Amino acid sequence: MSSDLEPGATLTLGAPKITRTALALYAGASGDHNPVHLDIDECHAVGIPDVFAHGMLSMAYLGRLLTDRFPQDRIRSLAVRFTSVTPVNAVPTCTATVDKVTDGLAHLGLRVALPDGTVTLTGSATIETGEIGCGT
Repeated sequence: MSSDLEPGATLTLGAPKITRTALALYAGASGDHNPVHLDIDECHAVGIPDVFAHGMLSMAYLGRLLTDRFPQDRIRSLAVRFTSVTPVNAVPTCTATVDKVTDGLAHLGLRVALPDGTVTLTGSATIETGEIGCGT
């Protein structure tokens, strides 16, 4: 088994700073042009102090964390829950921790956190270990 998939192992990915340019580019790529991600005047009009990142952008960084280390065909599931906003200019860190390995599958706990400790996303993923004779 890959040492990346032993119980207790932690994988991390430092996401880049969330800039206004990054939000505009992500909006164009995703088709999500919600003003809360792009227009500070629209945010002020509804009582939000500034724009914030698309939740799916954080999920994409978690996907990168996994696909940088494992072939896509070994990723069996990825599920997330958005728990807080990621403000513009934040620098998120993505973390995956191997909770358990059973029957040829590694079960990972996922999170995205900001430097101040705010967790913006939690989730889980299941990765096929690739081990022969592990019930896969």
